[in-house]
Amino acid sequence: MMEVNDVSVREQLFHNRVRETFICVLLFTCLYILSYLILTHFKKNADYVTDDVEDATANKIALWLCTFTLSVAVCAVLLLPISILSNEVLLIFPHSYYMQWLNGSLIHGLWNLVFLFSNLSLVFLMPFAYFFTESEGFVGCKKGVMARVYETAVVLLLLTLLVLGMVWVFVALLNNHSARESLYDMWEYYLPYLYSAISLCGVLLLLLCTPFGLSRMFSVTGSLLVKPRLLENVEVEMNCAAFEEASLSRTLNRGSTACWVSVNVEPLRTQFLGVQAKRIALEMRRRASPWQRNLFYPLAMLLLLALTVACVLMVCFHVLELLFDETAMPSGMGDPRLGTASFSMFGSLGAAVQVVLILYLMVSSVVGFYSSPLFTSLLPRSQDTNLTQIIGNCVSLLVLSSALPVFSRTLGITRFDLLGDFGRYNWLGNFHIVFLYNILFAGLTSACLINTLTWAVQGELIRAFGLHKLPLTVSRTTIPLKLLLANGLSKIQ
Repeated sequence: MMEVNDVSVREQLFHNRVRETFICVLLFTCLYILSYLILTHFKKNADYVTDDVEDATANKIALWLCTFTLSVAVCAVLLLPISILSNEVLLIFPHSYYMQWLNGSLIHGLWNLVFLFSNLSLVFLMPFAYFFTESEGFVGCKKGVMARVYETAVVLLLLTLLVLGMVWVFVALLNNHSARESLYDMWEYYLPYLYSAISLCGVLLLLLCTPFGLSRMFSVTGSLLVKPRLLENVEVEMNCAAFEEASLSRTLNRGSTACWVSVNVEPLRTQFLGVQAKRIALEMRRRASPWQRNLFYPLAMLLLLALTVACVLMVCFHVLELLFDETAMPSGMGDPRLGTASFSMFGSLGAAVQVVLILYLMVSSVVGFYSSPLFTSLLPRSQDTNLTQIIGNCVSLLVLSSALPVFSRTLGITRFDLLGDFGRYNWLGNFHIVFLYNILFAGLTSACLINTLTWAVQGELIRAFGLHKLPLTVSRTTIPLKLLLANGLSKIQ
């Protein structure tokens, strides 16, 4: 009887392992296809259409590695939302036969796989992709793809030794007694310490980018939506753009027939295309329905304001929890035990709000990252992003997304504790670091939000009242003056 039970238990464990593997592979395959479509939308086709077979092969391999890295980054973003929603689904359907596959073992496995692949991509795959595209093979060796692989492997080995040596010296400066033991016990002490340092850098980057991104979300959303007519006089702006476009068109027509102004044609053509695009956008705004003009824009702004205020209030409440409750500190969780209790005091509704806030913080951090002056050059452009920029974007997004679970738990956005190696970071148990981090985030976000709203309201009111007071001056005086200046400059030339 005992042998039969042992066989049934082994069969059940085998079936669970096969099911979890199949679900993980299916999820990663979908994310890989999505990531590949995104990268092919932004990549520059000239980098992959070349007469050199070696360069074309190297670029394809680098693109595959970037796709893998981007899919891991997307999966890291979805870790906390999937975990929170899985717990709520199991609470609602505790005895459902169709939900038995959704268990703590599957969620724990996803966390471990994301941790492994994110560090693998960050430490090995992305440096390999960059050095592989830049390598040409050792001097005197036969040219080919394998020659590039050998050179890249040697460069990576030297770089790894350099980084490990620097980290070991840093550990020795902090703790002289454990430095020698950490050198011999690399897997248990050295690598987790390195992962903790990388995660801390990612969390600090989120601290700088997210408050700025939360303030930038208002202007980015406003540029995508049609503003109400009270805040924007579309007719006057469209007339200005139309007159300017006509003036530039006449100047270009004169310049095309005269050889002595051929040097100035290209800048004028670029300016003409910009003005034409602006006129087309204004025409689309004018044709927008009253619902789009008067309802969508205020609702979007109110929603963004509510989400931002909710984030700040939750962080302020978490600061108070840190002072009076030791369980508010972020920590690791060995067994997730899903389906036992909700991770929000408001039940399923609160869990849904947590998921929305986590995704909103990630989008805001990406917006803030690409809006900062240091990383503006990395902003991808459709069909005009070279391979080096794609590698830089994938690394940046991976650093931000892999730090998102730690970031959300540190700020108290969710009470779902970190699983696997995400909860082993050394600095998570330091009360002063966690408390100061929450204070800085609340202060920076509040300052950026107040500054953005104050200047935005002042600018919109000044522009609105200025356009309503002086419509005739703008339409009858300014536009002819522009035309006279343009015609006069063309005659002088």
